[in-house]
Amino acid sequence: MHLVNGSQIIIVGGGPAGSFAALHLQRLAAVARLTLEIIIVEPRDFTRPGPAGCNRCAGILSATLLSNLARLGLQLPEEVVQAELDSYVLHLGAASAVPIIIQRPNPARRVVAVYRGSGPRLGTRPLPRSFDGWLMEQARAGGARIRRGVVKDIQPGPRPVVVTTQEKFSPDLVLVATGVNAAVPLAAGWAYVPPATETMLQGEALRPAVMPRSAVQVLFDYAPDALFGSLIPKGRYVSFSLLGHRLPPGVIEDFLQSPSVAAWFPPGTPSLCLCAPNVAVGPARRYYADRMAVIGDAAVSRLYKDGIGTAFLTAEAAARTAVERGVAAADFAIGYRPVCRRIARDNLYGHLLFRLWAGTRRRPFLLNGWRLAVEAERTGPPETHLFTRVLWGMFTGDETYRDIFRLALSGPALWRLGGSALTEWRER
Repeated sequence: MHLVNGSQIIIVGGGPAGSFAALHLQRLAAVARLTLEIIIVEPRDFTRPGPAGCNRCAGILSATLLSNLARLGLQLPEEVVQAELDSYVLHLGAASAVPIIIQRPNPARRVVAVYRGSGPRLGTRPLPRSFDGWLMEQARAGGARIRRGVVKDIQPGPRPVVVTTQEKFSPDLVLVATGVNAAVPLAAGWAYVPPATETMLQGEALRPAVMPRSAVQVLFDYAPDALFGSLIPKGRYVSFSLLGHRLPPGVIEDFLQSPSVAAWFPPGTPSLCLCAPNVAVGPARRYYADRMAVIGDAAVSRLYKDGIGTAFLTAEAAARTAVERGVAAADFAIGYRPVCRRIARDNLYGHLLFRLWAGTRRRPFLLNGWRLAVEAERTGPPETHLFTRVLWGMFTGDETYRDIFRLALSGPALWRLGGSALTEWRER
């Protein structure tokens, strides 16, 4: 089972995972001197505002992802960028009246906010330019064909049978990039098991003039079972994202009325768009087979942050396996599965980090110790910014959770935290 000149590849979904897969296939096929027919099937029009053109995501691109775009010869247009993010402000609720301000530890590592679609449903013109739309256009420019339609069924066989609302294909390979917020149209015979998910509530509002254009506001303790909420500036607008365990719809009102948020938004501020997407918190099972691989967050995703970066990695691994090894299940087991497992293993460190952070927030002397340590780092050289790197990496996804975990529990970090916590305890 190998790709040859003229092999047809169907990519189900034109979001980042699907477009990245097409771009990687194009680059790798050129190196291998292969001519491939690549077809992306995507129902959405990313130029439309609101749910009709949106992939329902907070839309933060890490410096690692921007570097990976450059590997594909792509440079993000400035009109796609809605905000350059240079700081995160952690509002700690009852735990501390003083927020922790985390400034970008390395100015050269750019983190930006984008829209996946073309802005909020009730937004006004000019509409923001969609990141997903731009990326799919790059795939089209490289030779991929775009089919507007919905894939209704993918049946196993000597070659997969892909049935859309308009036509039927029997490709040499099908890559499924639907994400976890759409039904994965794999027939039962594939035995695919989707990832475990949690619910995120998202919305948009007009950005108040007093809200900083380049700082993400992160809020804790605004509702039971909530992990955190974020206010992400995006030009004229601000996106809010709430993450937690089985959050009820009414938690959005609780969030907007919490003291830190209400300071910016007067009572009755209208929401311009609302949605409740799922986020993957574990890996799928049986996500590859002969002539089939699931990529993006329908296979595995980085915990809570940088899902688009994970889409790049899974798309690259699946494409490289298909071109350089073959398209049998045994090929994907060797070339693709290790990448997915590495992401899943890294997420175990992520779970530990967020639990440690939750425990820290319940102990005021430790929390204020962190704040004092972060403030002390601002006057030191970049290599001493341990606590800033830990929190920046956790909330932007710009470092692996494993590296962040090791940094947080390193000897120098623990020594400094102990000194700061002791100072805080004595002052109390």
